[in-house]
Amino acid sequence: MSDKSSSGVSRRKFLMGAGASGAIALAGCTKNPAAGGGSGGSGGGDGGGLSGSISISGSSTVFPLAQAIQEEFNKEYEDVGINIKSTGSGGGFANHFCPGKSDFNNASRPIQEEEVTSCENNDVTPVELQVATDALTVVVNNNNDFVDCMTVDELKQIWQGGNDKVTNWSDVNSDWPDEKIQLYGPTEASGTLDYMHEAVVGEDNEHRMDHQASENDNSIISGVKESKYALGYLGFSYYSKSKDEVKALGIDNGNGCVKPSLETAKSGEYKPLSRPLFTYPAQSALSEDHIAEFAKFWVEQTTNQEIVADSVGYVPLDDSQKEEQMNALEEAIEKANGN
Repeated sequence: MSDKSSSGVSRRKFLMGAGASGAIALAGCTKNPAAGGGSGGSGGGDGGGLSGSISISGSSTVFPLAQAIQEEFNKEYEDVGINIKSTGSGGGFANHFCPGKSDFNNASRPIQEEEVTSCENNDVTPVELQVATDALTVVVNNNNDFVDCMTVDELKQIWQGGNDKVTNWSDVNSDWPDEKIQLYGPTEASGTLDYMHEAVVGEDNEHRMDHQASENDNSIISGVKESKYALGYLGFSYYSKSKDEVKALGIDNGNGCVKPSLETAKSGEYKPLSRPLFTYPAQSALSEDHIAEFAKFWVEQTTNQEIVADSVGYVPLDDSQKEEQMNALEEAIEKANGN
């Protein structure tokens, strides 16, 4: 996940009040002068007719998908420069997108209410678009011969902070060795950590922060690979490219052990670690032809099995989901253009 070259109204009620339909298009015709990058578009979707620059920040989990979409888009629109930074979901919102310094922010969890407020304060209106589904993956060392599956409660015990946090594997399960758990995972800026906190640890509990934290998912793989007693978690795409280096655990949510896979994420069997992935264009940036065209191109590719699943390792949207996202995007583009 490296940086690579309250109002009293609930978030859900706020977004619905702003005119969301399916995916979330926050209302308002604001202008974001800092985003929208570069020379702007010169019209049309005709191969050489678009030029300008696009700045994308945010989630390391969505990063490889954004890169794959960029590569395909630039085959058709080679004069559009696209700069993608892997900053973590929260880091991207706080430091790049909401201050008006990027046109898109990728996220591995929905935008939070305080982030919506921060964006509003800078006249930035996010448009929520789901682009895929991920299976957040818990990994251990290949030489770990004592656990292949873990219950949600055991996973919670491992990652819960506070005065009673566990130290050794045997603290969680007496059948496991009396050896220190060496933990690897994302930083506080990561949407992946936010999702683990909400879905497993629980919002009323602390997520422990004494692990080896990195914004580079490959560093998490490397750390777990080096120690028999290590455990970490990250997006499925990174694990899928490293299946020979670490072992993925199955998760038992009360109905038996389920391994992470594209199939179990799509079916909903892999609970509670299946999660939607998002990109958020700034509504005002969508007034630029090249940015609007890129956003539409990305949504069109959300059902592309070859790119989303085979190349990157996530679950594509189905046709009805894609239509929902496109309707939200087209509504936001109309608002960006004053219609």
